[in-house]
Amino acid sequence: MASLTQAEEILEALERAGWEAYLVGGCVRDMLLGRVAHDFDICTRALPEQTARVFRDIPQDDAGRRHGTVKLLLPQGDIEITTFRREGGYTDGRHPGWVEFVPDVQTDLARRDFTVNAMAWSPVRGYADPFGGQEDLKNKILRCVGQPRRRFEEDGLRILRGIRFAARFQLAVEDRTMDAMIALAPLTRHLAPERVFEELTGFLLAAQAEDILRFAPILTALIPELASAVGFDQRSPHHAYDVYTHIAHVTQAVPAEPVLRWAALLHDIGKVPCFTLDENGRGHFKGHAQVGAQIAEAVLDRLKAPAALRREAVWLVAHHMTPMEPDERLLRRALSRYGAARLEALLALQQADMESKGTREHQAAPYFARIRAALEEMERNEGRITLRALAVNGRDMMDLGLSGRQIGQTLDRLLEGVLDGRIPNDRAALLRAAKEELACSTIPTKP
Repeated sequence: MASLTQAEEILEALERAGWEAYLVGGCVRDMLLGRVAHDFDICTRALPEQTARVFRDIPQDDAGRRHGTVKLLLPQGDIEITTFRREGGYTDGRHPGWVEFVPDVQTDLARRDFTVNAMAWSPVRGYADPFGGQEDLKNKILRCVGQPRRRFEEDGLRILRGIRFAARFQLAVEDRTMDAMIALAPLTRHLAPERVFEELTGFLLAAQAEDILRFAPILTALIPELASAVGFDQRSPHHAYDVYTHIAHVTQAVPAEPVLRWAALLHDIGKVPCFTLDENGRGHFKGHAQVGAQIAEAVLDRLKAPAALRREAVWLVAHHMTPMEPDERLLRRALSRYGAARLEALLALQQADMESKGTREHQAAPYFARIRAALEEMERNEGRITLRALAVNGRDMMDLGLSGRQIGQTLDRLLEGVLDGRIPNDRAALLRAAKEELACSTIPTKP
């Protein structure tokens, strides 16, 4: 990772060669906020070939040279140096059709998305801030550079960057900027799904409940399956919030980890399709976890989420209604079936779900503390008994004549017997139990 010192050395080298140069964008914003900057971008009056000449002794990637960028490949981390430029001709809602090099930093900053990202700094010349980014940062305001509609029509991804910045830095969105974000939210449907997923993940990791609520028109444009949850009365004494507001609070309440935040956002996405009213006018959502898992998988597949995240988030949605109690026998079984990592994630989601009903009915923290204490006591006293720890395995079952799904089903039943204390975890005892079960079974085995 490149450092500020290295970036300043590059600025100094450009200035010695006679080229005006600045740090620009997010690193300047982070420095003003007192945060550690991780990525350092530099803009300069030097043309790409002139930049390349100044740093001819450093390995370079010139793939972006046509658009003015020379990337220095430093051992500590890459640094991009881009010629002052303006751009236009956006035909695909994402990429400029033309780029023109310009001699001044102000023109370069005018092409950027938000005022808080449209600042440059030089140890020689100080700050270049023609659009009031420092003042907006001080006042915690997110404002577009120039005309908001034009900025978002140029690049729809800026809408998602905007909600991510607003959540990350807890910025209020200026009215014209917010109006344009909402009006042009449909543009985001045409973006590369991988980029949408990346930006949404960044947003979710930073978001508070109020962020998920205030940006509902944008989130539902990207995930239309959530739209019906907005304002949907659950008609239940156990829930003070509508479905979407509940989802927002659960998302805030789980730890800021990608799998958990996505699972929380999607955990009740199946509620509206499963809604029924009983004779007393109370709402019920039977089967919503299973329906929600199907919808969640479709959403994450459409966004091209990484396979591991998609698998775990969908599993959590499917299982978030699974009863959990501070009962050793039940917890042994859950630990064996799910594994420690999945079980801990499930408990985190369930606790957040219970805490976010908006009623005082449930005391979630003490209840889940008892569950975790029981797990810790089990770990101290006896370790974890899982399928892998059974004294028999799949090969043993095949030797008994079992095949296919029979093997797994029999092993699961043997494990349950061990966890329940009915069968000792002993090879002879387990084989005897398996044979007894086969003798009572009508399922044919392999000859």
